[in-house]
Amino acid sequence: MARPRRAREPLLVALLPLAWLAQAGLARAAGSVRLAGGLTLGGLFPVHARGAAGRACGPLKKEQGVHRLEAMLYALDRVNADPELLPGVRLGARLLDTCSRDTYALEQALSFVQALIRGRGDGDGDEVGVRCPGGVPPLRTAPPERVVAVVGASASSVSIMVANVLRLFAIPQISYASTAPELSDSTRYDFFSRVVPPDSYQAQAMVDIVRALGWNYVSTLASEGNYGESGVEAFVQISREAGGVCIAQSIKIPREPKPGEFSKVIRRLMETPNARGIIIFANEDDIRRVLEAARQANLTGHFLWVGSDSWGAKTSPILSLEDVAVGAITILPKRASIDGFDQYFMTRSLENNRRNIWFAEFWEENFNCKLTSSGTQSDESTRKCTGEERIGRDSTYEQEGKVQFVIDAVYAIAHALHSMHQALCPGHTGLCPAMEPTDGRTLLQYIRAVRFNGSAGTPVMFNENGDAPGRYDIFQYQATNGSASSGGYQAVGQWAETLRLDVEALQWSGDPHEVPSSLCSLPCGPGERKKMVKGVPCCWHCEACDGYRFQVDEFTCEACPGDMRPTPNHTGCRPTPVVRLSWSSPWAAPPLLLAVLGIVATTTVVATFVRHNNTPIVRASGRELSYVLLTGIFLIYAITFLMVAEPGAGVCAARRLFLGLGTTLSYSALLTKTNRIYRIFEQGKRSVTPPPFISPTSQLVITFSLTSLQVVGVIAWLGARPPHSVIDYEEQRTVDPEQARGVLKCDMSDLSLIGCLGYSLLLMVTCTVYAIKARGVPETFNEAKPIGFTMYTTCIIWLAFVPIFFGTAQSAEKIYIQTTTLTVSLSLSASVSLGMLYIPKTYVILFHPEQNVQKRKRSLKATSTVAAPPKGEDAEDHK
Repeated sequence: MARPRRAREPLLVALLPLAWLAQAGLARAAGSVRLAGGLTLGGLFPVHARGAAGRACGPLKKEQGVHRLEAMLYALDRVNADPELLPGVRLGARLLDTCSRDTYALEQALSFVQALIRGRGDGDGDEVGVRCPGGVPPLRTAPPERVVAVVGASASSVSIMVANVLRLFAIPQISYASTAPELSDSTRYDFFSRVVPPDSYQAQAMVDIVRALGWNYVSTLASEGNYGESGVEAFVQISREAGGVCIAQSIKIPREPKPGEFSKVIRRLMETPNARGIIIFANEDDIRRVLEAARQANLTGHFLWVGSDSWGAKTSPILSLEDVAVGAITILPKRASIDGFDQYFMTRSLENNRRNIWFAEFWEENFNCKLTSSGTQSDESTRKCTGEERIGRDSTYEQEGKVQFVIDAVYAIAHALHSMHQALCPGHTGLCPAMEPTDGRTLLQYIRAVRFNGSAGTPVMFNENGDAPGRYDIFQYQATNGSASSGGYQAVGQWAETLRLDVEALQWSGDPHEVPSSLCSLPCGPGERKKMVKGVPCCWHCEACDGYRFQVDEFTCEACPGDMRPTPNHTGCRPTPVVRLSWSSPWAAPPLLLAVLGIVATTTVVATFVRHNNTPIVRASGRELSYVLLTGIFLIYAITFLMVAEPGAGVCAARRLFLGLGTTLSYSALLTKTNRIYRIFEQGKRSVTPPPFISPTSQLVITFSLTSLQVVGVIAWLGARPPHSVIDYEEQRTVDPEQARGVLKCDMSDLSLIGCLGYSLLLMVTCTVYAIKARGVPETFNEAKPIGFTMYTTCIIWLAFVPIFFGTAQSAEKIYIQTTTLTVSLSLSASVSLGMLYIPKTYVILFHPEQNVQKRKRSLKATSTVAAPPKGEDAEDHK
């Protein structure tokens, strides 16, 4: 132990003057409570509040000061009366007033180390220089008590200041109220322990409460100093590690607030009005003034307070401010009221409690009277104390919340000393030389090893940092029958490593059972994603998953697959309905009606021609080509049924084959006819020799040769790309997904469909050209004029078809419009051919058979004569 002693000698020399100054200061101050004993415990209590400018101490603190001090006296009485605990050893005490000020408490605490400093200075006969300035010898006073351990202090800032001195002299310290997380640092405060849990546990409990209430955006409010700042720092750190809670404002209340400071605090809190939850680590005075400022700003009911143990279940911070505090959730280390202390304290009087030098002042304050011998009460209107007043009978009394912990702290030291006594003084009653003096480091080891049931029946123990386990009760200030002033604190849960909160028991202003929100942003609705605000993880904008996108998770929208569309609320995808042109569709009615009528008409014409096959009109119209042409017309009408039928491999193959086959067959026959008439007419101008290939057989060969090109092309197409049906989801992919449809159709694009008809259109144009060339043929000569009118009309129909067909390519009704347009155009072109070429002949055959007779033949020479000069001679039909 020589080395540490030598290392500390310069520090001890420096502290000696301070110790003597402290002793002189104590003589001028209110004094201390002393109890004689073999082992002396120190005690630090905030008997008085902080004094105004220029004064160390202020008004008396009845509960936090006197109650706690008396709790230590009560505990010492019980320990000394217990024959099983420290037998033969009486515990004494020296109890000091910190006046709620850290610097003043440091001066007071130096009196605890006077004996150690004096012992270190004189014990070895060392002449280490303990000299006053000028060489004057130090003042010799009665030797002070040797303090083996200290109970206290209350405020964390005071405990930190005192702990820095006590550790230098290896004096263990146990606090009953200091909760700053900083004190858990065993490298700096190695002799400090506490029977209350640190604020890191409290902060964890408060984070759990905030999350249980569904809040994610809160502000923090801290009194300047270790307690407030460390508590908020722990809350911020834990909330950041846990995630899901963001800090909107972090405001510190100055130690000496200026006028208007608290109104400024409220204004700052209102800069983020959505952060209604306010986490408070502040002293009672600051809490009260914050509530007053909130009321003055007409914000009663806006803020949702979550108070630390400095608020707890106390009435003093909210007295006359209950309406602002309604709904406040507070936290307090788990405690119980000690019935034995109530009985002890309520029987204290001026006669039986002379050991407490501040009890007379408490008596005057508690009963609002004046003692004759006291000069503290100068108001003549105050009644004189009789001494017969009784606590709890003539004044209100409620046990202060930290009384239990003061008792537990005393008992922790007592149990540690008992274990140390059993180990160092086995079988010895009273102190043995091994414990005179008591080694602080050894005592600290025994303190950290204690484990016993405390005054409230809960285990008292310490971890390696000297911290007690975290156990908290959770309260809420609730109005009673709608009246805030008659309300009170109601227990709503507890925390012991995990939170148990009875949400159903919570009551709020407004809707009593609906938890108010404290959110930066409201939750996004179904089908909306969160677009985070940079740097603020709890704030976001809600962005709708519009169009064909759906909500994958709360941050992501993705497009539905091509064959699907989003659900109405855009939270998922569903199959897109598949449609086709059905038989019952209104769009199919006109084409089908035209097709049926056309087929009936075509069948009638064919039947008439077959029945009157050898009559002059049928023979004159070219029976072979007429039947081919009528077959093509029939196929044109029939294609309508294929276009309406449900697409499949067979239907798609038939569409490819017959879509162009009917028109090709028709226009090949018409082209052959027109070309034959034109060649005969032109040949007649030059000679009487008939042109070649005008026989029926030649005409059929030409017609089928022209048609075969279409058939060969379609067969090649069928072989290269076998037909099948497809579902086109792009064709009716409308802006509104609800209107989207998949279209079941054949694998034919618009261009391939037109390609099927391309060859037919080429034949049609060629036939029209020949019809124009043959327009000079006499009116009575064969069928040149009807064919010409047929081709002109057909061209007009198809010219109208092209813009309608391609102009509706982007329409949602494309499948219906284009199919209807195509089939109607085909049916109309077939009807024009049928109507122009065969209906008049059929009419004559059926209703004017007298005209269906053989006429006089004309020679080719006569035909040539008619064609050469413009003569007005009638011509006979040429067969």
